[in-house]
Parts: sequence; structure tokens; C-alpha cells
Amino acid sequence: MKKEDCFYLGKIVKKYSFKGEVLAKLDTDQPDIYENLDAIFLELRNNLVPFFIESSQLHKSELLRIKFEDVDTEADADSIMKSGLYLPLDLLPKLEGNKFYFHEVIGFTITDKNFGDVGIIKAINDSTAQSLFEIDRDGIEILIPMNDEFIIKVDRDNKTILVETPEGLIDLYL
Repeated sequence: MKKEDCFYLGKIVKKYSFKGEVLAKLDTDQPDIYENLDAIFLELRNNLVPFFIESSQLHKSELLRIKFEDVDTEADADSIMKSGLYLPLDLLPKLEGNKFYFHEVIGFTITDKNFGDVGIIKAINDSTAQSLFEIDRDGIEILIPMNDEFIIKVDRDNKTILVETPEGLIDLYL
């Protein structure tokens, strides 16, 4: 399984018991839908390795307590500490309306209600305080904040996102 065919679910953050159980911090608003998984991919030495889950349950709401098959000691648990957890993209719940996953809108066209066609989304920058659409307009990079108030409509069929940005924002880049 390749990383680009998967989504990041979270990370193993600490050991839970001397029997190899671990706690994982999940990067999701709905941790309960991942409580009864049969298997998951762990990122070990830049490879995704499948691990089968014996049991799992939510622990203090945002952590998932996991007992993997063949991880039976503290030493076994130490060997997978800080590993990223990944699942295949087809296990992501479908989003509707104006909600979207970052990976699904790459390649969409951004159109501003007042400006017109802005360009193609080439990436999402989520390393800043507010996530940004990175848009390519004929070789010029335009950054638009991913603000719910700016996003009018996500049209998956036509691969477009209609936005209404503050006057002059796009002109700053041109």
C-alpha cells in the first residue's frame, strides 16, 4: 500500500500496559467511527506495514487504546512508538455540501464571485494558523484563506469551488 493511497489517521503516542497495548492520538473530529477497525497501516521506516487489531476502544474521548496482534510486551510496544497510523482512502466517510478533504480538491478550479476564474488548486498549506488554498494562475501563486465565510459552493461534479473573497485580495498577487 502506498502512502498516497491512504490518509493519515493519527499517531501512537504512548504505551498503555505491560501487555503491549498502546494509546493513539487520532486526527479526526469523529474518533468513534474508528473504534472497531480490524487492521491499520503503521508507518515504520518510511514503509506502510499492515497490523491486525485484537481489540481497541476509545480512551478519554480523544485517544484510542489499541491491542495489536503480535505486540505482546513493552519492548514490542516500544518498537512502534510514535508511528503514524494510516487507512486506505476508500475508508474515509464521504463528505457532502461545502465540506471537503484537502486531498480531494487538489486540481479543482477556484472561481471568485466578483473576480472570475482565479486558477487551479495545486496544494493546501495547513502549516499556517489558517489553512490556505495554493492556487496556480498561469505561473503566479495566489493564496486564499480556507475560510468558511469565503467558500460559497463546492461543486464536485465540475471540480470547482466558488468563493467570495474580500475585495482586492486576489489583485494583491497580480
